[in-house]
Amino acid sequence: MASGDMTRYAEITDKNPREILLLRGAGCKWKRCTFCDYHLDASPDAEENFRLNCTEIAKVTGKYGKLEIINSGSFVDLDEQTMELIRKTCVDKRIKEIHFECHFIHRQAIPKLREAFAPLGIKVKIKIGVETFDANYREQVLRKGIGAKEPERIAEGFDEVCLLFGLTGQTAESMRLDIETGLALFERVCVNIMVENTTSVRPDPDVIAVFMREIYPIYIENDRVDILLENTDFGVGGK
Repeated sequence: MASGDMTRYAEITDKNPREILLLRGAGCKWKRCTFCDYHLDASPDAEENFRLNCTEIAKVTGKYGKLEIINSGSFVDLDEQTMELIRKTCVDKRIKEIHFECHFIHRQAIPKLREAFAPLGIKVKIKIGVETFDANYREQVLRKGIGAKEPERIAEGFDEVCLLFGLTGQTAESMRLDIETGLALFERVCVNIMVENTTSVRPDPDVIAVFMREIYPIYIENDRVDILLENTDFGVGGK
């Protein structure tokens, strides 16, 4: 997952059209999720990160009025120069809605982020990676580090949720329940299908087949549900 191999700017033209940037930060502070290696796209060098991020932020046109920022971690992992440039770009390009990702452990930083953009007339949307609302599976198998069991508590302060399917033990019933819970508590749901990566967690082809047969047809046309069969389906990222 070398940074030079990454595509970092793209446009999402299907549901909820927006521009999307994959920026680089200091790295996820949790780093214990058993299935995730996204945290490898990081650097402790804030100046180098800012230089890389400048190049990508310069590609933003504002054509949709919406921008999504992801950075293989949480927004708190981005350096302040990058955050300031994001704010300036939103103003210059007349962006009125910006999306960031945040781990549950950083939820107390969300109000301050919203306050930083509110005077600019920009709405902030925050996405959390929950993966599943089955607390036992989420914490014992996936090691997500979400210190709350009740979906309602997890949703507090967040606007959007990411779910992860295609794992051994998941069923059509559990996957549909996760999506329905997400739709009840969040504005949007993003379903990610597990793909091969450098971790020991492997996608389960049987579970993926169940998803494609029984779940995918139900939600693929739902404007509030994004489904990523590959982790690069938004146009950013790399192998």
